Amino acid sequence: MGARLEVKNLSKHFLGVQALEDVSFELHPGQVLALIGENGAGKSTLIRILSGAHQPDSGEVTINGRPVQIHGPKDSEAHGIATVYQELNLFPDLTVAENLVFGAYPRKGVIDWKAAKREARDFLGGLGLNVDVDRKVRQLSVAEKQMLEIAKSLHRNAQVLILDEPTAVLGGDDVDHLLQLIHGLKERGVSIIFVSHRLEEVFDLADRYIVLKDGRLTGAGKISETDHDDLVSKMVGRNFTRGVREVSAVLGATALEVNKLSREGVLNDISFHVRSGEVVGVAGLRGAGRTELARAIYGADPYTSGEVLVNGRRLKGGRPLEAIDAGIGLVPEERKTQGLFTALSTAMNIPLVSMLKNRRTGVSPGRDRKLARSYVEKLRIKLADVASPVATLSGGNQQKVVLAKWLEAGVDVLILDEPTRGIDIGAKQEIYELIHELCRQGLAIIVISSELPEVLALSNRILVMYHGEVAAELEGATATEEQIMFYAVGGK
Repeated sequence: MGARLEVKNLSKHFLGVQALEDVSFELHPGQVLALIGENGAGKSTLIRILSGAHQPDSGEVTINGRPVQIHGPKDSEAHGIATVYQELNLFPDLTVAENLVFGAYPRKGVIDWKAAKREARDFLGGLGLNVDVDRKVRQLSVAEKQMLEIAKSLHRNAQVLILDEPTAVLGGDDVDHLLQLIHGLKERGVSIIFVSHRLEEVFDLADRYIVLKDGRLTGAGKISETDHDDLVSKMVGRNFTRGVREVSAVLGATALEVNKLSREGVLNDISFHVRSGEVVGVAGLRGAGRTELARAIYGADPYTSGEVLVNGRRLKGGRPLEAIDAGIGLVPEERKTQGLFTALSTAMNIPLVSMLKNRRTGVSPGRDRKLARSYVEKLRIKLADVASPVATLSGGNQQKVVLAKWLEAGVDVLILDEPTRGIDIGAKQEIYELIHELCRQGLAIIVISSELPEVLALSNRILVMYHGEVAAELEGATATEEQIMFYAVGGK
């Protein structure tokens, strides 16, 4: 059977920057093609060309052997291509059924809502999705919204489905359910371009892969004929070997102490400590209370009983400014909405916590730009200008700006909630190196992560949470993924 989609010598540049250069590949019916590369490698440009958001400078796209012109999203949809982005395109105040059939309403006459609901129920059921079609979309979980977005694309007869980091905001069972859905689509003959930084998912799902670096194709082939280290080497442009566990050997005094911390219905009698120079990993499935624990320690959420002490100082709780003054920093899971002012520049973001801590109200643009440039050099932040909005930076570089903000403020305890989510592998390694360096400088660090290899690679000790409780404490040097999962699902 011939290729359903073929890209031939596609090139695109923006303001003198070559975003894509002479990229070619094929995608066949029922095939999953993994599109791999660091942030800035050209993946988004390629996706936007196929979705009609950008026009190529040169090259050709063919569908079922016929050259096509994709001048906009409607052309892309007409040619059977659908793109599901990380930012979902759903109407939160419409029902599941209304979202699914939106765009297929008759232009004139009365809509038969009973028939529309029946059609939605049958269509979703055929995909193995058990969702109440009368529920408002805002009431759905993130995973259910993701699956509805995919179903909406298929309802419009898409034969080529582009999934851009579909699991980036999911964890635990939600990831498994979504991957099962993708396996089912593959069996139905849908052709899928799958973009993910999680290589374990790539090896689970993909038949073939292509790797982009700086807009060029640096690797392509069958997924069965490559391995993790080979793919990463192609991504970063240098030989790569999987990192080994590296934890601090020299620990200082207790910097953070949490005693019997509870919040009704969320956290139950949690006690642990973190020493200077130590990384304590926090693992567990989504909903286990990991983020809620971080927010309670930081003071973003109140707790009903227990205590938090920093260097022996007891905090009153529920007051982030008190936690900041005591030396606690929080890098939140949602960095774009909770960790940064994305419309402001790097130079304006970095001093913000320091200004708050020191009660400084005056702004000094020259001093702030100089400060930002020093952190750009220290943390190897890649950007065009410290005066440019943070929104223009890649995920990894945005995360470095969040870290710079706390380092400038001065912290003794740093809580990192999903520190590498949505970040490419090269940037992940740099974040890991930075965490190790901060440990050597004597910071006490908590790393909350859904990625078990990450927790294992970084942690001196690992707390496994289950239903708001610490189910187990494991030694980082000897713990295994199997042990963590045993306790994360309620094992005794």
